[in-house]
Amino acid sequence: MTTTTVLVADDEKDITDVCRRYLEREGYVVLIANDGNEALEIWELNRPELVILDLMMPGKTGWEVCTAIRHQEDVPIIMLTARGEESDRIMGLTLGADDYLTKPFSPRELVLRVRNLLRRTNGHNLAESNKRNVAEQGDQQTPDKHFEGLSIFPSGRRVMIQGLEVDLTVKEFDLLYLFVRHPGQVFSRNQLLSRVWDMEFEGDTTTVTVHIRRLREKIESQPSSPQFLKTVWGIGYKFEGKPL
Repeated sequence: MTTTTVLVADDEKDITDVCRRYLEREGYVVLIANDGNEALEIWELNRPELVILDLMMPGKTGWEVCTAIRHQEDVPIIMLTARGEESDRIMGLTLGADDYLTKPFSPRELVLRVRNLLRRTNGHNLAESNKRNVAEQGDQQTPDKHFEGLSIFPSGRRVMIQGLEVDLTVKEFDLLYLFVRHPGQVFSRNQLLSRVWDMEFEGDTTTVTVHIRRLREKIESQPSSPQFLKTVWGIGYKFEGKPL
């Protein structure tokens, strides 16, 4: 049976001890780093399947570690922040984190977030490993989507803009693919949290807002005046595209 490795980086021993205990109870292999420099070293040596980073650590900050990892690989990253300030959350998400938790947090909620992120990532990896088989078998469940200037290939989780491939994170692709499967449908931020992040709660939707911004920067020629991802003021977002 394949084991899944999770790196937890935090300079507070109480936090790392709790994370280790709950994650190991779920069957994960847990690696611990006590500062940012150690986190990056452990990441380079072990390439864990998911990383949990405290924003404010000695040495390299969580922001710096997240940026360094993102330059190499699209591994799921959860940020931990003690202050809970919106600017911290936005910064972490903008740099490429997939999710965040504000201290103090429930260890059970952390396990849920880890499980949800890994489930989607494993689906991504399975799609990558089965590309050739899917092509031979003719996968009818995930047809390609083509719009004027935009093409989505679900089986390989690839996106092309004006004939050029763009690099999306797991969550960015999931978000875009939800939209293109329901063109014209308006999704509220809480609906997107539920559908893409599997989070059933009302409240802070910063994660959605930042991911929409990041997605627009990658697929829109003019992110401030988007062609595809439209804002429906007071409600949420919808996808508009001319199908081919």
